[in-house]
Amino acid sequence: MRKLFVVIAIIGLAAVSATGLVACGGGSDNNGGSEGGEGKEGGILNATYASFPDYMDPQLSYTQEGWTAMGDVYIPLLTYKHAEGTEGSEVVPGLAKEMPKITNGGKTYTLFLRPGLKYSDGKPVEASDFPYAIERLFKVNSGGSPFYTTIVGAENFAKTKKGGIPGIKTNDKTGEISITLEAPRGTFTNELGLMFAAPVPKGTPDEDLSANPPPGTGPYKIINSQPGRGWEYERNPYWAKANQKAMPEYPSGHVDGAKITIIRNPQTQVNDIEQGKYDWMQNPPPASLYPEVKEKYEGTQFRVEPTISTYYFWMNSTKPPFNDVKVRQAVNYAVDPAALERIYSGQIKGTQQILPPGMPGYEKFELYPHSLAKAKALIAEANPSDTNITVWTDTESPNNEAGEYYEGVLKELGFNATLKQINADNYFTVIGNLSTPDLDTGWSDWFEDYPHPNDFFQPELAEESILPTNNGNFSQFADPELSRETVKLAQETLGPEQEAAYSEMDKKYMEQAAWAPYGTRTLSTFVSTAVPLESVIFNPTFGQYLTSFELNE
Repeated sequence: MRKLFVVIAIIGLAAVSATGLVACGGGSDNNGGSEGGEGKEGGILNATYASFPDYMDPQLSYTQEGWTAMGDVYIPLLTYKHAEGTEGSEVVPGLAKEMPKITNGGKTYTLFLRPGLKYSDGKPVEASDFPYAIERLFKVNSGGSPFYTTIVGAENFAKTKKGGIPGIKTNDKTGEISITLEAPRGTFTNELGLMFAAPVPKGTPDEDLSANPPPGTGPYKIINSQPGRGWEYERNPYWAKANQKAMPEYPSGHVDGAKITIIRNPQTQVNDIEQGKYDWMQNPPPASLYPEVKEKYEGTQFRVEPTISTYYFWMNSTKPPFNDVKVRQAVNYAVDPAALERIYSGQIKGTQQILPPGMPGYEKFELYPHSLAKAKALIAEANPSDTNITVWTDTESPNNEAGEYYEGVLKELGFNATLKQINADNYFTVIGNLSTPDLDTGWSDWFEDYPHPNDFFQPELAEESILPTNNGNFSQFADPELSRETVKLAQETLGPEQEAAYSEMDKKYMEQAAWAPYGTRTLSTFVSTAVPLESVIFNPTFGQYLTSFELNE
C-alpha cells in the first residue's frame, strides 16, 4: 500500500491497526500481540496526523494512514496477527471461525462466520455481507479490486456492475462462505485479510463514505469524521456485548476512545508531543528535526520502525516523452539515491529496484549506476518530441523536497519541468484519476500489503491495475507478457523457484525502466511521556495498533 504521512489524534492511527480497544481489555497476550504494559485502562488518546487519509472507507482506502485509522474498526474474515515484524505478517482468523478449507485444486476457499457477530449499529453480521462488500469494491472502482478479479465472475462484474459474482456463494443460516477462483492463487489467503474485503452491512451506499463511515465489527467505531480536519473514536457498544465473546483472542484495547487532529506543520507536531499536548504523531518527524528527535528520545519516546517499502518516481509510459524506454532509462541513470538519502536525513537507504530488501525474491542488482553523462547521452539518442513536463508530488516533508530534487534532475536533462505539489490528503486520488491533465511523472511509494513479491508487481505494474479512478499503476505501464507472467506466478505457492522467478521479473521491469526507484524507508513511533513506548505495536501492514496504546497512570 502507499504511505501517506498524516497527523491525527493518536486514536486514529492506533485505531486503524489495532483492531480493538474495549473497556474490559488489558494486559493480555491477545492474538499473538503482547498488548499490555505499565499503563492504565481507560482514557482518551489524543493524536495527530499530518494529513487526512485518502479515504475513511474500508473498500476505498489504500494508504497505511487509512488502514491504521480503520484497522480496529473493520475486521475482514481473516486478519493479521497483532504483532511486529515477521510474526505480524501471519494471517489468522478474523470474523471467520478458522482458516479457510482449500479444495478443488486450490481454487475453492470455504469459511464459516463466527456466530453472534454484530456491527456497531447492532445489525447482525451475515455471510451474504461478504459478497456485498466485494461487489461494492468493484462498484466504487477501488484500487484494491485487482486482488479479487480472479474470483469466478468477478472480472465480468467489474465491467457490468450487475448480476452479482457467481464465484461467491453464502448461507446466512449456517454462516458458510464459499469462494471459487478461476485458477489457484497463492496469495489469496493474504488478500482475504486486507481491509478491502472487510464485510459491511448490505445496503451500504456505493459511494465514498469518508464523512460518514459505515458500521464496523471491531472494538472501536469512528464518529465525527471531518475530512481534512480529523475524527474521533469511541468503543463499539456491541464489541463487549457480542463480538468479543465470539473473538476472545482478538485484542480489545485499553483506551476508551481517541481524538484525531490534522496538524499539517510537522515541526508543530514535534513541539506538541514534547510538550504533552498530544500523545502520539503518526507520521515521522520532519527531515530537519529527525536526527535531533532520534538522538534525544530514542528508547524512551522514539523508536525506529523498519519497513518493507520502495520509494520511486513514476513516468507515464503512454505518451511522450516517457513512452520511450531510453528516456525512462535516462531518468534512472540521472536519479542519485545517495542524494535522496541526504534529503531524507538517513530515513531511506538507497536502492534502484522494485523489490525491497526483506521481501522474498529480493536480490540486489544495479542496472543504472548514477551517471548524469550516460543519462544525457540517452536523452540525446531519444531526442524526445515533448520536453514540457509536469512533476507531481505531495506537500509533506520530505516528499516535497524529493519532488523538488526530481524537478531539478529533469531540468538538468534538458526538460522544461514544472513542479506541482498536491495536498497529501488527496494526492493519490488526484494522480490516480486518469482524467487529471498533465500526468507526466512524479513521486510515489509502496509499502507491503503482505509478505509476497506479487504485492510489488500486480497492484502497481500489471496492465489490469490501470483503472480510470483510484488507479495504482501510475506509470500506466502495460507489458502484456510481463502481466501474464505476473498472473501466472501468483497462482503458484511461493518457494525458492518462485523467488528466483520474481528476482528475474524485478530485472525485467527495471530493464524497461517502469519506475525510477530510489530507496527503501524506515518509519518511526514518537509518543509523549503519557504513553509507554514499549506497549506500542508496529505491524508491517497496519502500522501502530490502536489496541496497543496505553496511557500512563
